[in-house]
Amino acid sequence: MSEPFKGTINVDIRDSVPDWSPFEPPKAPDGAPNVVYIVLDDVGFSAMNCYGGPVDTPNIDRIAANGVRFTQWHTTALCSPTRSCLLTGRNHTRNSMACITEAAAGFPNGSGTIPPENGMVSEILGERGWNTYIVGKWHLCPTDEMNLASTRRNWPTGRGFERFYGFLGAETNQWYPDLVYDNHPVDPPRSPEEGYHLTEDLTDKAVEFIRDAKAIAPDKPFFLYYAPGAAHAPHHAPREWIERYAGRFDQGYEAAREQTLARQKEMGIVPADTELPPVNPIGTAGDRTGPDGKPFPAVDYTKPWDSLSADERRLFSRMAEVYAGFLSHADHQIGRLLDYLEESGQLDNTLVIVVSDNGASGEGGPDGSVNENLLFNGVPDDLQRNLAMIDELGGPKTYNHYCTGWAMAFNTPFKMWKRYELNGGTSDPCIIAWPSVLGHGGEIRHQYHHAVDLVPTILDLLNVTPPDEIKGYTQSRFDGVSMRYCFDDPSAPSARKTQFYSMLGSRGIWHEGWKAVTTHPTISGWSHFNDDTWELYHIDTDRSETHNLAAEQPDKLREMVNLWFAEAGANGAFPLDDRTALEVLNTPRPQLTSPRDRYVYYPDAADVPEAQAANIHNRSYSIGAQVDILAPGAEGVIFAHGARFGGHALYVKDNRLHYVYNFVGIDEQRVVATEDLPTGENLILSASFDKDGEDPPGVSTGMLSLYHGDRKVGEGRIRNQPGYFELAGEGLCVGRDGGDAVTDDYPGERPYRFTGGTIRRVAIDVSGQPYLDLERQAAAMLARE
Repeated sequence: MSEPFKGTINVDIRDSVPDWSPFEPPKAPDGAPNVVYIVLDDVGFSAMNCYGGPVDTPNIDRIAANGVRFTQWHTTALCSPTRSCLLTGRNHTRNSMACITEAAAGFPNGSGTIPPENGMVSEILGERGWNTYIVGKWHLCPTDEMNLASTRRNWPTGRGFERFYGFLGAETNQWYPDLVYDNHPVDPPRSPEEGYHLTEDLTDKAVEFIRDAKAIAPDKPFFLYYAPGAAHAPHHAPREWIERYAGRFDQGYEAAREQTLARQKEMGIVPADTELPPVNPIGTAGDRTGPDGKPFPAVDYTKPWDSLSADERRLFSRMAEVYAGFLSHADHQIGRLLDYLEESGQLDNTLVIVVSDNGASGEGGPDGSVNENLLFNGVPDDLQRNLAMIDELGGPKTYNHYCTGWAMAFNTPFKMWKRYELNGGTSDPCIIAWPSVLGHGGEIRHQYHHAVDLVPTILDLLNVTPPDEIKGYTQSRFDGVSMRYCFDDPSAPSARKTQFYSMLGSRGIWHEGWKAVTTHPTISGWSHFNDDTWELYHIDTDRSETHNLAAEQPDKLREMVNLWFAEAGANGAFPLDDRTALEVLNTPRPQLTSPRDRYVYYPDAADVPEAQAANIHNRSYSIGAQVDILAPGAEGVIFAHGARFGGHALYVKDNRLHYVYNFVGIDEQRVVATEDLPTGENLILSASFDKDGEDPPGVSTGMLSLYHGDRKVGEGRIRNQPGYFELAGEGLCVGRDGGDAVTDDYPGERPYRFTGGTIRRVAIDVSGQPYLDLERQAAAMLARE
């Protein structure tokens, strides 16, 4: 973007002529608009009022009333892949985002790393004079880069954003978030007891970022990527927002679908003859198995409302109330942002875009969940356990998710949900408003578009020509097309002619009003993709994919399937991956250093993310702390990893050594020493797990022993969960337990710092050597020191 120097250089500055143009920062054209890009999470097509839904979203409705709603705008069906499209204008597999970054598979289509030749809109606008900010969810760098030892090349600040406040991974606890500020982790400014909630914090920072720059350069435009965690699990919301919905979902999800569809027809969101598909549209465990006899995924079943007990109805209704409260609370924060822009005179010259990154989520399964991490560990949810936590839903003691029935309801009138290339996974809200330039207000457009189209649309509306190079990398072609044409001509034919889809084994292709799509269950492990059943729909007249024309038009179906393979090849979509969530997440991925048998950690350091920490899952391990305790009275956390929804910790309470393994948040397994702590310098306090079996496979069982030096002072049988403690966040820490605590049994107050002694270091050994041999080695090392 820099210009050549055009001044004159002589020996003496007095005889030279300066030229500042190559050295000046880029400047946007006079009057250039701001851009506010609001990316919601797991908000289905029909959750919000302005799409006929039952959730009150007056501020998003306010945007829609001043703009245009699209009824056939689509995503990839999953978050990281869609977000890569939203920022680059390229298809997700070309962005190396075949799945979420935590599921990177080491192939060009799914490394979790967006190639630099696929530049982001933030990189383009930043070099043209816009300030660039992101608050909220990033989810566009691989797990080996989500730590302080990594390069920041794929953090927001490495991809054109000047300021960042949010979280790097797939999700985070809304009460105890895993926060990053620009390039380093930070703790939340307040606790939940003090009124903290992440979405409010993100909105505060968005306003702060804008104000900071406007105080210096009031005419400089900004690009704000506002991406709250709402309404992704965990569904966390202040109780007063949840209570606004008390009783409003008691009719059940099937009745809610019918009510929503009626409103959508009245509003013109869907054709008047649109029909509702059944609640289990692609099969159940009772009527369908895979080619090798593998079961239909239990998580993808929806219980008919009339089959539910009174307790189930009460629980499921409450889950919907919590979700609705979460989404309405996020809408309120969007309103705060809009109010600031309006009060400061900036809203009229701001292009506002609102989208969701995929359809409503089915990860809660047929019973919903009080801890979504059960899914990632392959552990079934338990209805009675969920019922016992009904009054805690939405609060800090749950990591909750509604049941699949509500995913169907919030995706009305479509089939299935997030992960699936049926419209329930891919057809999402999209609202664009800039009334001072585009005019319009409350209008609807039915042209077919995709997430890749928004970057070309933004650049077109801002009159910005994309550069041929960014940071020395020749830029690849856009897959997206500008949507600007249809603002002035509601009847214009869709500029997009073809769009391919591929996600977790589910596949689809849309071409000029027709769509072919598989019924392959995602995360099923079925494989045998060439045996898939393909269905054919004329989407122009059958938006809900209820009339399969495959038998009537086999030639058309064959044409469409062949087109899918051509598009998949052109977009580098292979290999396909439908492995289970546990298999995908447990895939070995790059480490910044070679795997080793011994890991050493220190106090007063940032948390170590689980993906780069010592892996203790399904193996024997020992945790040894070298401490100085000069007098009785020490207490607090020595070591902790994870949270109340899965984790383990070594701590001191009542002058005794304690170890807890919180098995996926459902079983706090504690072992307590039978003797008081010794005093002295260079003490070794340890917990050692000796695996002796698996029940069921992947869940290791064995004896956990506590030691003072070489003397065993306690033992008990425990089991260890097979997968991550959390999908994202809650790292390993020494001398405290930051964020959400592994157990409520700690002494003292959050963050339960170790006091009354000094922790020198904590070592974790995963070699499988007997503990006493390790202790002798440690004693010899200390003697040498």
